[in-house]
Amino acid sequence: MTTNADEPQPRPRRRAPAGAAVLREDVTEAIRAAVFEELAAVGYARMSIEGIARRAGVGKTAVYRRWRSKLHLVLDIVSALAVQGLPAPDTGSLEGDLRLLYEVTSRALRHPVASQIIPDLQAEAARNPDIAEALQKALREGQDGVASGIVTAAERRGEVRPGIDHDLALDLISGPLYWRSVVIRSPRLPKGYLGALARATAEALKAV
Repeated sequence: MTTNADEPQPRPRRRAPAGAAVLREDVTEAIRAAVFEELAAVGYARMSIEGIARRAGVGKTAVYRRWRSKLHLVLDIVSALAVQGLPAPDTGSLEGDLRLLYEVTSRALRHPVASQIIPDLQAEAARNPDIAEALQKALREGQDGVASGIVTAAERRGEVRPGIDHDLALDLISGPLYWRSVVIRSPRLPKGYLGALARATAEALKAV
């Protein structure tokens, strides 16, 4: 059988170049989960790629294909927290929005893994400026984006004065709960604390 040279010929199937491994997402997620567990169990200083790989059920090569060191691995994961964000409250009132924000944030900060990881990374941040920058990004950007939305909505409703100092407002919103949950590490909040904090913060913002 002859073929016309002018007729398009089927293209040969291209093969992936040798060594170009596809990074499976389920393996990547298993490694990320293992990092959180390993940080909570042994802390950053004692954490190792070997321990992460063993906990994730993969070989060390699978980790090194994705991150070249444990520092880059932790920085990537901590930085990713910043883009996850928090749900934007929309209760129709400043106090209600603050109360919902505090409830969600409090649950997140008191999670057993988070309560172990954050203080350890704070200590490491004092020695490592890269971790300090990533940790600040993770702890502030997600919460501040939501808190800024709460203040902006309160401005529109006339609950706070137009042109309120947003930086000061964000410090007032984020500071108290972070202090009690992360710095003091109070295992349990007093009954009614979040409601009282929401009311006090709302009044403070109206006075700014």
